[in-house]
Amino acid sequence: MKIVLCKIEQLNVVIDLTKKIWPVAYGEILSKSQLDYMIDKFYNEPALRELVQKGHVFYLAQDDNDNYVGFVSYEINSEPNKTKIHKIYVLPETQGTGLGRQFFELVKGKAIENNQKAIFLNVNKYNNAIHFYTKLGFVKVKDEVIDIGNGYVMDDYVMEINIVQ
Repeated sequence: MKIVLCKIEQLNVVIDLTKKIWPVAYGEILSKSQLDYMIDKFYNEPALRELVQKGHVFYLAQDDNDNYVGFVSYEINSEPNKTKIHKIYVLPETQGTGLGRQFFELVKGKAIENNQKAIFLNVNKYNNAIHFYTKLGFVKVKDEVIDIGNGYVMDDYVMEINIVQ
C-alpha cells in the first residue's frame, strides 16, 4: 500500500470512495435516505474544498495496481493540543490488511510532529469500527448526538488516545 497526500484536484477520489464504502459501513445502521443525505451534504466537492481550507488534511491509499482503496483526513489542533481524525475509511475488501492502522500511524506521526497531546474521533455508536479503535488504544470519553439537519442526527461516541510519551 502506498499512502499519498490528496491534492485538491483529487477530492473526487474521496467522493467516489465514500459512495463505495458508506453503504457497506453504514447500511445496517442508517436508512438509505439518511445515507444519501449525508453523502450529498458532506461529500461534495465544495464541502470538501471548504474542509481543506479550514485545515483538514486528506491522504489517499493506493494498492499495488495504483487503485485507490481508502482515505483518511485529520486536523491538527482541532481542539487545543489535540488532533481530530475526521474520516478514516477503507474499501470493504481492504479491511483487515493493516491499512487502517497505517492511516492511524500516519496521523499519530503528524500529531507528534505538531506537539499534540492526544488524538480523538467520533464513531457511530453502532459501528463495528469501535473494536478497531479500541485495539489501537482509544477509549470512549463521551457520547455525542449531533443534529445534521433534515431530521437526522449522528449518534456517536467520542473516543480519544493520549500520545504524549
